Amino acid sequence: MATGFALTELTARYARAVDRREAATLAALFDTDATFVLPPALTGTGASSELRGNAVLAGAVVDAVSHLHSTRHVVHQQVIDVDESTASGETYCTAHHVYSGRNGYRDNRIALRYRDRYVLGDAGWRFVRRELIVDFSEDVPVTVPD
Repeated sequence: MATGFALTELTARYARAVDRREAATLAALFDTDATFVLPPALTGTGASSELRGNAVLAGAVVDAVSHLHSTRHVVHQQVIDVDESTASGETYCTAHHVYSGRNGYRDNRIALRYRDRYVLGDAGWRFVRRELIVDFSEDVPVTVPD
């Protein structure tokens, strides 16, 4: 049970680090040689792409959201399979991307999943691979308080 909680906490810390645009915190959640897989829906190329290395992928993730007014990543259910010092799982998330449009603020909401692989090291559990999968998205007007 403690392992499951640690992995759930890891995914929540990931969401918070993205929302706060904390690249150093984000990098620390990944193994040094980690891989992050972006889906065709987000690459704009029609193909998946991979980012390798915790500093590289953390910088790329923060850069991808830095132009937005704000983000809010809400972690939902998570299924985890543990095998001593490694684990795999699938994490569901709703990613809110708030930006300024012509007629006010809008939220590009993305329903997504991460296929995750984890490794247990001296510093605790870390992501060794995250594969982002987009299920669907919608773009809606929102009100942002002053």
